[in-house]
Amino acid sequence: MKLPGHDAIARQADEHLVTHRVKLPRKVVERPIRQVVKRLVMALGVLVATAFIVYADHEGYHDNADGSVTLLDSFYYATVTLSTTGYGDITPVSDGARLTNIFLITPLRVLFLIILVGTTLEVLTERTREEWRLNRWRSVLRDHTVVVGFGTKGRSAIQTVCATGLKKEQVVVVDPSSKAIDAATAEGYAGVMGDATRSEVLKRAEVHKARQIIIAPQRDDTAVLVTLTARQLNRGAKIVAAVREEENAPLLRQSGADAVITSSGAAGRLLGLSVLSPAAGMVMEDLIQQGSGLDLVERPVVRGEVGKTPRETDDLVVSVVRGHRVLGYDDPSVGTLQLTDRLITIVRATPGNQVTPDTRPLPHG
Repeated sequence: MKLPGHDAIARQADEHLVTHRVKLPRKVVERPIRQVVKRLVMALGVLVATAFIVYADHEGYHDNADGSVTLLDSFYYATVTLSTTGYGDITPVSDGARLTNIFLITPLRVLFLIILVGTTLEVLTERTREEWRLNRWRSVLRDHTVVVGFGTKGRSAIQTVCATGLKKEQVVVVDPSSKAIDAATAEGYAGVMGDATRSEVLKRAEVHKARQIIIAPQRDDTAVLVTLTARQLNRGAKIVAAVREEENAPLLRQSGADAVITSSGAAGRLLGLSVLSPAAGMVMEDLIQQGSGLDLVERPVVRGEVGKTPRETDDLVVSVVRGHRVLGYDDPSVGTLQLTDRLITIVRATPGNQVTPDTRPLPHG
């Protein structure tokens, strides 16, 4: 068993004390700083335009200080007017200047305030809007898939389940890396940044309402802790975990995982098979790759197949799922197919091929 000691595990659980947060996928928008700069430039343009309008008719204005209005005075007047300060030291005295104030300066003042106030309101309401989205997301999220770890294994797992028809809105990614969460949300998945070994992080991912949980962290000891925590929060979810070392697989099953995939062992067997039989290795690699060549598909038995043996079906059946047992196609106990059976078949990959989820509850000790 290649796991750290109890002290190392405890330190790992305690060292991730960073604030965890939920990030929802969003449409591509400009960065806040760019929005603020753009609006400031617009406000400055309004200010400059107002100043030149005043200076163009400066003879219609009176300055209490020296009587004349210069270009600097025009900018000063535009500034205090648009900001609604209005000291009254420079005033329009001619009819033309007053008409200009009515039909040009006043609309520009309103536009200036809309630009600045709009920016302020947007900044102030952004957090409220995000909280509303999070509350609504939590209220509608049910029977979703939680993926712990957005590395190579996690990404591949998500692509596989989404290729079978699962919507991106039904996937929640949990990862301690902010870059990984940003990448997940950019692809349309909801993300929770934080240490998945902590129950409060998994609760933010609504694990207690999830239908299936995929655990694919970088370390085997992390996978064990996450599996224990996830099973404690959700007794009925289907949990599939990945480990690097095959000797750690039994511990994951004892921790509550329904299925354990050994990544290093599977890769090693595929390498050995490719050496002994390159053609067989190519077939296995083809089966592993989703949506190309040959695919493994699980489907229910149709009525026309009831009473037949697995060899008599049109598809190439490799296993029969009966109850909670997976039986080989040549297992004598299979006999003939029943309507409640499910078949695992090898078919030619097409857009319509999907792995039909098994909705029956799983027993847990």
